[in-house]
Amino acid sequence: MAPFEFETRLIHAGQDPDPATGAVVPPIHLATTFAQDAVGQHKGFEYARTGNPTRAVLESTMADLEGGTHAFAFASGMAAEDALIRTLPANGHIVIPTDAYGGTYRLFTRVHTALVVVAMDLSSLRQLPDETDMVWIESPTNPGLSVVDIAKVAEHAHAQDALVVVDNTFATPYLQRPLELGADVVVHSSTKYLGGHSDVVGGVVITDNDAVAEQLAFLQNATGAVPSPFDCYLVLRGLKTLALRMDRHQENAAAVAAFLAKHRDVERVLYPGSGGMVSFTLKDGEAAALRVAGRTTLFTLAESLGAVESLIEHPARMTHASAEGSSLAVDPALLRLSVGVEHIDDLIADLRQALE
Repeated sequence: MAPFEFETRLIHAGQDPDPATGAVVPPIHLATTFAQDAVGQHKGFEYARTGNPTRAVLESTMADLEGGTHAFAFASGMAAEDALIRTLPANGHIVIPTDAYGGTYRLFTRVHTALVVVAMDLSSLRQLPDETDMVWIESPTNPGLSVVDIAKVAEHAHAQDALVVVDNTFATPYLQRPLELGADVVVHSSTKYLGGHSDVVGGVVITDNDAVAEQLAFLQNATGAVPSPFDCYLVLRGLKTLALRMDRHQENAAAVAAFLAKHRDVERVLYPGSGGMVSFTLKDGEAAALRVAGRTTLFTLAESLGAVESLIEHPARMTHASAEGSSLAVDPALLRLSVGVEHIDDLIADLRQALE
């Protein structure tokens, strides 16, 4: 659906009316197995772990939105990341940002223990370590919200025949399409902005690299960490309003960042200028951060992000606790906000009372 604009593709890409009934919403196919006309002769589906019609619609939609040729849906963002890491050779070398999601760091260092993991500041990358097989990019990063020049990193990485993976969860394809900037693979936690309503857990990987796609297809089927048909439906439903929600997320986040930047108790505001995430540090350190996190009412104290409701969390003790003691450890004075779509006056009033 390339001739159409992005907002149109969100609603229609891969989602033609059901040919059997005319339904404008893709059916939720709950069947675990599919009848075959003869051995090896079927209508494209054999067994639900291997493939499911509802999942196929989601994968087709995500491939279109990210500009890739292949997409693979998984049961969670971490399952998607795990599949990607399994495409590396034994004792593979992977470069990750010094500011990255703690769960990613835990997966790389404590599950895939044979990996050689190097943490680097990718925002000022000049040279990659020898034998690098994969460069893992978050942009914006989590929770520091730094922006990485994906095209420049991809140029360096490809000079060493390394794959470039971009976690595009924070930006979404509405704001950033890494494959167009030279990345080889894009990964999402579809739990976040893609689903958008805190009611589904999922992950998706998109690529235009045929060799990587072949490996991912095998791993998706062999390991079986696939989403349910209903989960796929929920992500598809969320995608239809992604552009509308992201516009409001950005509008609110910019106003929140401006308010925090002027507050006497705030030391530093981290906001990349787009998206719905804002981080900030308190002048009085961790004790002040914990106090503010416990005093908000509209900003719910909870992990996750990217949904219609606003959330606040303390990364050092919550989402990034597994990075404690490493080069990815988070400043304990830092709070991360996922700014929702509520009225901005109410959100700022909530932060004001929590700070004061």
